[in-house]
Amino acid sequence: MSSIPLDYETLRLIWWALLGILLIGFAVMGGMDLGMGTLLPFVARTDEERRVVLNLSGPTWEGNQVWLVLGGGAIFAAWPAIYAASFSGFYLAMIAILLALILRPVGFKFRGKIADPRWRTAWDWALFVGGFVPSLIFGVAVGNLFLGVPYQLDDTLRASYQGNFFGLLTPFALLTGLLSLSMLTTQGATVIAARTSGDIAERARTYGRWAAAATLVIFLLGGIVTLFLLNGYQVTSVQNMAGPSNPLGKTVTIAQGAWRNNYAAMPWTIVAPVLAVLGSVIAYLALELRARMLGLFGSSLAIFGIISTAGLSLFPFLMPSSVDPTASFTVWDASSSQMTLFIMLCATVVFLPIILAYTAWVYRVMRGTVTTASLNRNPNAY
Repeated sequence: MSSIPLDYETLRLIWWALLGILLIGFAVMGGMDLGMGTLLPFVARTDEERRVVLNLSGPTWEGNQVWLVLGGGAIFAAWPAIYAASFSGFYLAMIAILLALILRPVGFKFRGKIADPRWRTAWDWALFVGGFVPSLIFGVAVGNLFLGVPYQLDDTLRASYQGNFFGLLTPFALLTGLLSLSMLTTQGATVIAARTSGDIAERARTYGRWAAAATLVIFLLGGIVTLFLLNGYQVTSVQNMAGPSNPLGKTVTIAQGAWRNNYAAMPWTIVAPVLAVLGSVIAYLALELRARMLGLFGSSLAIFGIISTAGLSLFPFLMPSSVDPTASFTVWDASSSQMTLFIMLCATVVFLPIILAYTAWVYRVMRGTVTTASLNRNPNAY
């Protein structure tokens, strides 16, 4: 009898849910910074206005990155086979994301070093790249999960990637990339509108409404394509949900409309896309009505709904293979050992509340409207 109080199936399901929570956490928290970076050259026209926007995310962006680190760490520890296959297959895409993210801390620090408009404008556009590129590529990556990733496994379960970077840029993947971009841009716009005043806030409301409307339209369009036109994956053999992690021990077929299966089998999952639509509508109306915090709530709700919709639609798949569907990674055959999952869960129970507590404390300390006057009173402002 095992000394672990939770069975293997339950632990796998918990870690699937935790991975989703961590990704949602990054999209909500880090999405504020990525969205503000994407909007920086457009909502702020003068140097003083851009300093205001920079100082909205400057004090907190490093803490928000914790969610990305946690998400990557969770994939590495809980789903090592997926980590190995995806990080090697998506290598160039990952490098593009990392290089873009590196521009952000460098941009924050270097922008104010020289009081030359050309110098500062160059770093403003670098910060734009640091927000735009990751927002787009994250969505492209998710789109490729629905299409299937071109990899296969040998007899030793070693993955070999058969595609290339440009092969990831299919029309559907670019559509999901635009969904991610508009979703995170809305998140950034709601923060700018809530914590600034005057022309900056007005421009943020305008761009935010456009982004919220685009999020709603692209999400609905993508949903129609995914559910009715796209080929999906389905497991056609009985899987041992508490069995050893061997992706080759099942059979998988590709069928049009297969991504609808979970909604037929589990009708409650329709809640996720409903929340995505509702959140986008709330964000749009809140920006229109100048309801500051309601806009951020609506945008965050849309993020929760959109990412939950993707996860629930794919379940139990984590990374399907378009080359050899049998080699597709699922929740039930790609995890670490039962003991590893349990030890990690214990660590998460301890540390995740601490992260939530210090994040809440930091945002409480940094709350309030940022203005040019407040920057002049702060010697540490960017």
